[in-house]
Amino acid sequence: MKKELLKTTFCALALACSSNGLWAQNDIKEDFQPSTLNQPGQEYPMVNSQGYARFRVLIPDAQSVTVSLGLGGRGGTKLVKGTDGAWTGTTEGPMDEGFHYYHLTVDGGVLNDPGTLNFYGSCRWESGIEIPAHDRDFYALKKVPHGHVQQILFHSPSTSTERRAFVYTPPCYDKDSQTRYPVLYLQHGWGEDETAWSNQGHANLIMDNLIADGKIKPFIIVMTYGMTNDVKFGHIYEFTAKEFEAVLVDELVPYVDKHFRTLADRDHRAMAGLSMGGFETRLITLRRGEAFGYYGLLSGGLYMPDDFKEGPQPKGIFISCGSKENPDKVKEAGEALKAAGYKATWYVSEGTAHEFLTWRRSLYQMAPLLFK
Repeated sequence: MKKELLKTTFCALALACSSNGLWAQNDIKEDFQPSTLNQPGQEYPMVNSQGYARFRVLIPDAQSVTVSLGLGGRGGTKLVKGTDGAWTGTTEGPMDEGFHYYHLTVDGGVLNDPGTLNFYGSCRWESGIEIPAHDRDFYALKKVPHGHVQQILFHSPSTSTERRAFVYTPPCYDKDSQTRYPVLYLQHGWGEDETAWSNQGHANLIMDNLIADGKIKPFIIVMTYGMTNDVKFGHIYEFTAKEFEAVLVDELVPYVDKHFRTLADRDHRAMAGLSMGGFETRLITLRRGEAFGYYGLLSGGLYMPDDFKEGPQPKGIFISCGSKENPDKVKEAGEALKAAGYKATWYVSEGTAHEFLTWRRSLYQMAPLLFK
C-alpha cells in the first residue's frame, strides 16, 4: 500500500513538474545564437531553433532580476545569479515566432536590457527580441531595389502643433517624375508611435520584396502618430479618434497630396491599422468614407454589412487577426461582408497572437489587394 501510494505521489509530482516547465527544460536544444536585434558585439539575449530565449545580464548588486518575456501570465522569466555576478535564465517554454517587446525588472525597478536594441512600445522604449519565423523571407532585407522612408514635419492648425510622419516611397518613385501613386495611411497600435511600422513591422521591406517579386503595383505608405497613448486601459471605448481625424483627413492628407506625387482621390487612398490603430481606422473610415476607398483592420475590430448602409461604399475591405486571437469572428465577419456583395477578404495568421508577426503577415496579404 505504501509502495503504491509512493508511486502515485511520484507520478503526480512528475506531472506537476512537467506542466510547470521544471523538467521540460531538459529537452532544450543547446543551439542558441544571438538575437538578430542585439546591440553590436553583444552575445545575449540568445534564441535557439525551438524558439526558447535565453538572457544574461551583469548586475552584481541586484537581489532579484526578472525578464517580462514569459508565457501565459506566469510572471515572466526569473533569472538566477551566478558567482560572477551575472544573472542568467531561459524562458520556460518556446515563444511565438516573430518580434516581442520585453524589459527587465531589477529589485522592483523597470530597466531595458543593455544587450539589445530598443523599440517604442507600451508608451516607452522597450527592449526587443526576434524569434526567427519559418516564413521570414517575405520581410527579409534582400538584394532588391529599396524604397525610401523619410521623415516629414507638418503643421497642424487643429492642435496648434508641429507634427511628424514617415513616408515610404517605392524604389521607382525618383526614377520617373511624372508617375503618381496611390497612398496607404497605415496606423500603429496603442503604446506605439509612427516609428513602429518601419522598425518593428518592416513595412518598407515587405513592400520592397512584394514590388521586386512583381506581386503589387507600387504605392506610397504614410505612417503618423495616431494620438492613442493617452487612452488608459479599460477606457478604449471612450476613444472617439475625432481629434486625430482632423489631423489625418483635414491636415496630413492634403499635405501629402501637395508634397508627393499622389493620386489624390478616395479610389486611390486606403487606411489601415493594427490593434488600436485598426480601432481608429474603423471609426474614421465610417465617418469619413469620402476620404478613403480601401479599409484594413489588423487585429483591430470588425466591419459588418450594416456599417455601410449610408455614405460612400468601400471599394475593398481587409480584416485579419492571429489564430490565437478571435479567428472565428474574423471569418464570420468576412464571409458576411462577401455574402452582402462587398469586396472583402479575411485572413488568419497561423500560430500567432496579438503581435507583430500577425501584422507583418497581414500587411503582406493585404497589400496586393489594394487599389485594384
